[in-house]
Amino acid sequence: MQSQFNIEQQLLAALADGQRAATEQIYRQNYPIISGWLVKNGGSSTDADDLFQEAIVVLFGKAQDTEFRLTCSIGTYLFAISKHLWYKKLQRQNREPVALHDNTGDDEDETGIAYDDDISTHQEREEHYEQLDAALEQIGEPCRSILKAYYHHDKSMQEIAADFGYTNPDNAKTQKYKCLTRLRKIFYSEMN
Repeated sequence: MQSQFNIEQQLLAALADGQRAATEQIYRQNYPIISGWLVKNGGSSTDADDLFQEAIVVLFGKAQDTEFRLTCSIGTYLFAISKHLWYKKLQRQNREPVALHDNTGDDEDETGIAYDDDISTHQEREEHYEQLDAALEQIGEPCRSILKAYYHHDKSMQEIAADFGYTNPDNAKTQKYKCLTRLRKIFYSEMN
């Protein structure tokens, strides 16, 4: 079985070669997440289209650089670029007249550093999600299902009590608390 890292590297190489299918796949996998985040943070669907296009252009340029090594997922990288571009746009809108670039290249260096900072933050978050998934796998049933019902599917304690056969919502809430305590122990022991 091919690792996710190898699949991402092949997708990046296909993007660098200008393969339309690669661009379409990257779009399908990442646009909804980035668009959703942008709209939640004050952007419009037009902003999302523009921003994602800019992020793809940056990724395409990086993919063509033989020195470039992607150390996170393509989605994480695109999200970091998009987030940086959005915050930069908001910052420009809140300022007085924007100074013209002096073409020294300093802005490009600062942008690269900002991308790297955002990427490392998202990588760290991605690692935590992977550790959380591993802890959820270890916790067993019915805890895994109860926590997923509450946190992933936004079910109420009343619904969980009915689904899992608890006599009332308070009993379901007590069980959820016990499961969450066990999950925390597993999660933090995995981190150490």
